Amino acid sequence: MLHNTEFLGPETSISQEIDMMKYRQKDESFDEKIKRIANTLSDNEDHRYKLEGILGNMRFLPAGRVQAAIGSNRITTAYNCFVSGIIDDNMNSIMEKASEAAETMRRGGGIGYDFSRIRPRGDKIKSLDSQASGPVSFMGIFDAVCQTIASSGHRRGAQMGVLRVDHPDIKEFIAAKRNSDKLTGFNISVGITDKFMEALTNDLDSSFTLEFEGKPYGTICAKDLWDEIMDSTWDWAEPGVLFIDRIEEMNNLYYCEEIFATNPCGEQPLPPYGACLLGSFNLTKYLDEEQIAGGDKAQSYFEFDFKKFKADIYQVVRAMDNVIDRTIYPLKEQADEAKNKRRMGLGLTGLANTGELLGLPYASEEFMTWSEKIFACLRDTTYKASALLAKEKGAFPLYREAYLKSNFVRGLPSSVKKLIREHGIRNSHLTSIAPTGTISLVADNVSGGIEPVFSHYYDRTIQTFEGPKTERVKDYAYNKGVEGRSANDINVNEHLAVLLLAQNYIDSACSKTCNVGDDISYEDFKQVYVDAWKGGAKGCTTFRLSGKRFGVLQTVEEKEKNTDAIETVKEEEQVEACFIDPQTGQKECA
Repeated sequence: MLHNTEFLGPETSISQEIDMMKYRQKDESFDEKIKRIANTLSDNEDHRYKLEGILGNMRFLPAGRVQAAIGSNRITTAYNCFVSGIIDDNMNSIMEKASEAAETMRRGGGIGYDFSRIRPRGDKIKSLDSQASGPVSFMGIFDAVCQTIASSGHRRGAQMGVLRVDHPDIKEFIAAKRNSDKLTGFNISVGITDKFMEALTNDLDSSFTLEFEGKPYGTICAKDLWDEIMDSTWDWAEPGVLFIDRIEEMNNLYYCEEIFATNPCGEQPLPPYGACLLGSFNLTKYLDEEQIAGGDKAQSYFEFDFKKFKADIYQVVRAMDNVIDRTIYPLKEQADEAKNKRRMGLGLTGLANTGELLGLPYASEEFMTWSEKIFACLRDTTYKASALLAKEKGAFPLYREAYLKSNFVRGLPSSVKKLIREHGIRNSHLTSIAPTGTISLVADNVSGGIEPVFSHYYDRTIQTFEGPKTERVKDYAYNKGVEGRSANDINVNEHLAVLLLAQNYIDSACSKTCNVGDDISYEDFKQVYVDAWKGGAKGCTTFRLSGKRFGVLQTVEEKEKNTDAIETVKEEEQVEACFIDPQTGQKECA
């Protein structure tokens, strides 16, 4: 057998530098990093060599935490993000969860919280003869923990705060981030129920009850509350929207868990102490370039290698399943949760670049048809691989026959369901579309996740060991002569269509930003969220460059072909949760 000894790692200098700074150990080469990861996650020699080829040629990009932690000397977790244990309405629980959050972030994990169990502001505390300060006030404790951990030299903080739409303090929560300096360690999202959306869409004057622990706290006009959420999102890009009933309805583990929150970027709805194990297949690496005669010179065309894609999925499912047993966890509860359910979230990156190199403009009918084949292949092959792995290693401990009755699993091909019925399945969840800002940049700046290209090129200032350095960074496809549709050239309904198509094939959730141009009316903007709910999305995120939070950011415009007229945007060094990169427009979890 011919074994890999040298790998086709990143070619651009900025990609090499970021890989070295973020994902390698001291004095570790790219090849040594690949061998470290493959050796740690492989089951046998044959698996190791296949894994080396997949990782070394960047066909699969494990999440940054996996690359940095697995097999290294760092005492950090390979999991990117977690969800907190339940925060009950008492000081002991709140401070206990803040302490657990500190330990989680110290070990390199971001964390999400549901604050809906904390009593509303002004409620009487009988034991103290005083009034409650409400969930938003207690979020300040968690924000301070995040700031402190980050300032001590750890990674940029990442937190998600969720409050149900029917909580009496929902208005205060909605307004909490209408600024640029409060709760900066948090993303916030409103947990929207079907009951609320039905009140909103069935009767625009319909009243909606705010309640806590079953006790009503008054009613509010659903349209007025929706307008408050939308006003804030229109101007400040927050709060985000999570459709929590849809999350529950489509959960494979509906029979043994409840989900109240997500990880900081929203692509992983998780139960208390749940963890997300992420990685993305780099679709650009499955393009086979062919030459055909054409006039005076040969012309190139590409074909997508589905056979290689499927073969890699089997190897990657096996390897990522091993992460669960071969990493450390900040808390025992997180380890127990992970090992009982063996969740992972395998996704895609480079979707836009790959489609457009194939001659399929992003969001076009042809692009959507091809993308559906990609999503279906990912879904069906990951589930088949996990069922076959269960035959060999056993199903996840909480697997029950009820699993086959879950709404998502019922949509699998009959041949895959037959395998699950016979052997169980090794992993409760297998797919997720994560934001892939940095790992996509390390892979020579392929388009992130399922997003279109934000800028065809830009200048980026990075901090190196020798000091700040500015480099021109070109989009992967643009560098190959293909100028794809950019995010702001695509209308918001096209963005939404890609999100809804992907969500249909993804068992967790999808990180997808629906860019909103200046030509959209406020009423049409609000309708995007309603259409997302009706279409089956588990959440919705929009990005409006002219909003108050992002108005200072300037997109890079090519004033004239082949000129160097370009604006340099420096990275802000601050605590910020799941953020929009001002250079690329991509969303990334810290």
